Amino acid sequence: MPGPALVETPHRTLITICLMIATLMQALDSTIANVALPYMQGSLSASYDEITWVLTSYVIAAAIMTAPVGWLAARFGRKNLFVACLVGFTVTSMLCGIADSLVQMVVYRFLQGCFGAALVPLSQSTMLDIYPVEQRGMAMSVWGMGVMVGPILGPTLGGYLTYYYNWRYVFFVNLPFGIIAVVGLLFLMPRVKQAATGGFDWLGFGVLALGLAALQIMLDRGEELDWFSNPEIIVAAILAGLGFYLFIVHMMTSKDPFIPRAAFRDMNLNAGLITMFSVGMILLASSALLAPYLENLGNYPVATAGLIMAPRGIGTMGAMMIAGRLTNKVDPRAIMLVGYGMLGLSIYMLEGWTPDVSVGYMTTTIIIQGAGLGFVFVPLQVVAFYTLSPALRTQGTGLLSLVRNVGSAIGISITSALLDRQSQVEHSVLAQYITPFARPLQVGGAVSKMLNPASPAGASLLNSLVNTQAQIVAYVDDYKLMLLTTIPAVACLLLMRKPPAEAMVPVSIGHTVMD
Repeated sequence: MPGPALVETPHRTLITICLMIATLMQALDSTIANVALPYMQGSLSASYDEITWVLTSYVIAAAIMTAPVGWLAARFGRKNLFVACLVGFTVTSMLCGIADSLVQMVVYRFLQGCFGAALVPLSQSTMLDIYPVEQRGMAMSVWGMGVMVGPILGPTLGGYLTYYYNWRYVFFVNLPFGIIAVVGLLFLMPRVKQAATGGFDWLGFGVLALGLAALQIMLDRGEELDWFSNPEIIVAAILAGLGFYLFIVHMMTSKDPFIPRAAFRDMNLNAGLITMFSVGMILLASSALLAPYLENLGNYPVATAGLIMAPRGIGTMGAMMIAGRLTNKVDPRAIMLVGYGMLGLSIYMLEGWTPDVSVGYMTTTIIIQGAGLGFVFVPLQVVAFYTLSPALRTQGTGLLSLVRNVGSAIGISITSALLDRQSQVEHSVLAQYITPFARPLQVGGAVSKMLNPASPAGASLLNSLVNTQAQIVAYVDDYKLMLLTTIPAVACLLLMRKPPAEAMVPVSIGHTVMD
């Protein structure tokens, strides 16, 4: 937890600016590459399910490396860790920009996620330290808005840079801001005396990281390698099962595991973890699906696609502000139910999309989805920790953040694999209707000549049309899967206990103080 507020900290405003730059860099990079994926796919010679590794490698690395941030800060000093991670994040961003193969890109993105994992929790804890108690509410509001601005600006900025320059500038843009933040924090950030800390549960952390990494590899590579017919996928599945098994056994038998057993005895927290996992699956997976849909099927320029995706963040910000006020007056579970209703409605609307859907309808759908996420996030921070012991609150918030990141990575992998598989299945189904007896091929005229399967040009055009229709149906199947993921989370609302009025103050917005 943060130490005493350094009320007399000089240059507090400049430090805050540097902290906000670091926070925005990390938040931006979780979404900025989304609209650039189709362009990166061609440059790196990757298939659609392969290029999503650019997203999942970053998210899963951030999820894995969140756990030891507090221990590392206590062991090496918060300032030293912060500056080192910021330098590493900036350097790996540049490496991502010059990567010329998919393997290099995935490795560099994984390293970028490892360094970026510490930036948000360390910036939050530093903000709490440099502001006195009476100003912390204002400081956290500014910090929280910065966290939300990143995902909002990500697709729009990524689309602009890709359209007017090159997709590599999506990563190069971090260089000037990284240098400013590093120099500012190096000279202005005060050193905080850390309390002595014991050892970290590296065994528990190691087997959990093994399980998560192996599971992600299995999900990312499964579709390409035909799943369990390939030895690599079988080995990854065995390692994932072994890692999770050893983690559970270690947690149940170890004297001091890094995730305390007592945390899982709290029903509100357990229900909150399931809810956050569900939200995590929808949060990034829907964004990862939307960009290629708009660019490949809707034929929108990348800059326009980025602008179309921006309203989701606006909807989220507006809903979070409303939910923050209502949480003190209304049952938070009711607000979450409204949020899930809006999420379900938005996904149902997505199922009806076609490439010629109007921009107004798309914007409405995306705003509703963003608002639904906002109405779930804020009250969840209240309900999940209402019955949890204050001594376990830090571990609980860290666990919630871990589950959200894991859900996001798994959601992207599953929806990408399903999209690829269903596109092939639907293509084979629709191709059965392309016969000499098909009415459009018999009427004569320019259309039948253009679509004549006996000519190479006609066969190619027919295949392109069938492939487009197959992808549209495959996207609908993905959205149906997303809709199903909301059902367990809604059921969890019945298991949550309502907090009393005096407890209805959100702990944080999606992140935690890790030290």
